Amino acid sequence: MDKQPSAKIAGKGVDIAYGQRRIVADLDLAIPERRFTALIGPNGSGKSTILRTFAALMKPCGGCILLDGRDITALSTRDVARKVGVLLQGPVAPEGLTVGDLVRQGRYPHRSLFSRWSPDDQTACEEALMLTGTTDFADRAIDSLSGGQRQRAWIAMTLAQQGEVLLLDEPTTYLDLEHQIELMNLITLLVARHGKTVVAVLHDINQAARYAEHVVVLKDGKVIAAGNPDAVISAETIADVFKVKTVVIRDPVAGTPLCIPL
Repeated sequence: MDKQPSAKIAGKGVDIAYGQRRIVADLDLAIPERRFTALIGPNGSGKSTILRTFAALMKPCGGCILLDGRDITALSTRDVARKVGVLLQGPVAPEGLTVGDLVRQGRYPHRSLFSRWSPDDQTACEEALMLTGTTDFADRAIDSLSGGQRQRAWIAMTLAQQGEVLLLDEPTTYLDLEHQIELMNLITLLVARHGKTVVAVLHDINQAARYAEHVVVLKDGKVIAAGNPDAVISAETIADVFKVKTVVIRDPVAGTPLCIPL
């Protein structure tokens, strides 16, 4: 039997609220190390809120977030940024900012206020551009790029941080099918060849089932199911969580669960 990966980041008894409105209650969720985890669930299920909390952008009102076994609140913002890169929905860059300048901003956790640009900084940026296929338009302005190119540029910036964890909030939104596939293949590459731990909020159940090794199904701020796609994606779970009747068959190409709405 394969050894189960250890948890890279985990929530223990986590409560999250916006003001008096509780979004997540008593959440226990472990994200396996060096795996691609997809968070799926209907709107309002807490997916993006959980992702923000894992990135230390929100503070839970109860419980704790552990990063490599340490309470994330015990780490400085810079220390968290050295380990965790995050890309939220609809990021906006200043007008005229180039891809290269954007990617260089990813090095801020590793540099002091008056430090000089180092060979390590340059190498990290060049590798991030290469991995994301953005080297050829590094001198172009972000606002001149297509949606897929912009998304890859933002991911390059997070990769320049050289963190072990990458958190992506709906990264395929507004991308056409070609660029969605391109992005999902990039995520798979980052996990398989570069040992990244990736967590992505996805709306497409079949996309999550095909590409992610670990799927977490959320409803009303609670984990309904978590595990490999074969164990998690079922007609019963989809009906319970999404209120949609489906037939789940075997994807003839990938061999993963494929949901067909009735």
